[in-house]
Amino acid sequence: MQFFVKNIRPETAKTATLVLPVGEGRSLGALAQAVDQASAGALSQLLKRGDISGKPGQTLLLHDLPNLKAARVLLVGSGKEALSDRQFRKLVAAVHGVLKGLGGSDAVLALGDIQLKGRDAYGKARLLVETLADGGYQFEQFKSQKAEPRALKKITLLADKAELAEVERGSLHAQAIASGMAFTRDLGNLPPNLCHPSYLADQARALAKAHKNLKVEIIDEKKLKELGAGAFLAVAQGSDQPPRMIVLDYHGGKKGEKPFALVGKGITFDTGGISLKPGLGMDEMKYDMCGAASVFGTLKAVLELQLPINLVCLLACAENMPSGGATRPGDIVTSMSGQTVEILNTDAEGRLVLCDTLTYAERFKPQAVIDVATLTGACIVALGSHASGLMGNNEELLQQLLKAGRSADDRAWELPLFDEYQEQLDSPFADIANIGGPKAGSITAGCFLSRFAKQYPWAHLDIAGTAWISGGKEKGATGKPVPLLTQYLLDRA
Repeated sequence: MQFFVKNIRPETAKTATLVLPVGEGRSLGALAQAVDQASAGALSQLLKRGDISGKPGQTLLLHDLPNLKAARVLLVGSGKEALSDRQFRKLVAAVHGVLKGLGGSDAVLALGDIQLKGRDAYGKARLLVETLADGGYQFEQFKSQKAEPRALKKITLLADKAELAEVERGSLHAQAIASGMAFTRDLGNLPPNLCHPSYLADQARALAKAHKNLKVEIIDEKKLKELGAGAFLAVAQGSDQPPRMIVLDYHGGKKGEKPFALVGKGITFDTGGISLKPGLGMDEMKYDMCGAASVFGTLKAVLELQLPINLVCLLACAENMPSGGATRPGDIVTSMSGQTVEILNTDAEGRLVLCDTLTYAERFKPQAVIDVATLTGACIVALGSHASGLMGNNEELLQQLLKAGRSADDRAWELPLFDEYQEQLDSPFADIANIGGPKAGSITAGCFLSRFAKQYPWAHLDIAGTAWISGGKEKGATGKPVPLLTQYLLDRA
């Protein structure tokens, strides 16, 4: 779908569908009043009939209004006061639901009179375009019968002259973020027999080939052994699929400027290993690489925007399978940092690939490191599916991420890393155990990672509840937290 921004009067717009807001109590804003006057009061007459009250998200489709160049007018309820982000997203989704069912190839959205709480013209345009673009996502490459191509190809946003530049900027950023989200969703939704560590390495090579300021290095099993990545290799040793650490190095900033680093958990399928998961719903463990997928998607957004920063993306990719060669509960391994780990549960594998990758990140001397992982079911219990868990060792970095999440409407919630939680990881046989018992599982996982992230400002995002939707027809990857991560990098740029 293509998006354009124009400064024209709504009554003069030549389009298949013109979208206008109606306030609660059937009140018309300035843009809708201009259309009403041009159409000899047609809107006012229709509103008097009471077919639409103006509650947020209500829609009414009108045909052939006099003196307009638009073939149809779609009225959408906008409420009686400034809308929240969630209300606005629902309103936009309702509009999109009507538009995609029509035969018209384009639409003009004159929604400037709608007010959003805490958002300016840029913020509103960003939320609008991102919702529309993400709402048009489809994943059907494995279906023998594809859906009919959608007629809607082009959407134009109307903006005041004074706000034109900000609306254009918001639209541009939203399109890049939506593109990154789509890439993340595609990777997450792919079946695990195709999307394995070597496949992700191929995706990285293709991305680097398309962009001159992006370099790629694929660290294979042999090199991982040379690096002493014993924790990383322990996860992969039960699988026929070889592990890969993928390093993507983007240079958009000044030469010699310290990079930001994103580290993504890329467990392309997680059976739990010898600590085998229950069979019900195990198909969704293909989504255990959504941390790596979201780093991929964020990088894609950065590349589209060519942000003036330096960024290193490290993807820890492996498959966790049970076999005669798999890691056993009770095994002790030596991590790249030299710390020994007693593996009490082979289903706590994400932290094992991440800890060695966090150690590897030290060589880039990063300004800050953010790891992203579908790490713990406990995070879903704590926060549900509406916010990602956030932990870290640097207050400034944590506040920057919380702010970015609010700005992007892709929120995180901070959890503590008190010393008392660290004690749950004590092992009688090794430096650290890989689990801390049944209590505060998300926090003890963060505590584990913190032992390997002492050389730089570090934050951990647990996206187990936000990275995908479970079960039913709506099952699929969400593309989160690409908006949050991209906003964080936009703020730094």
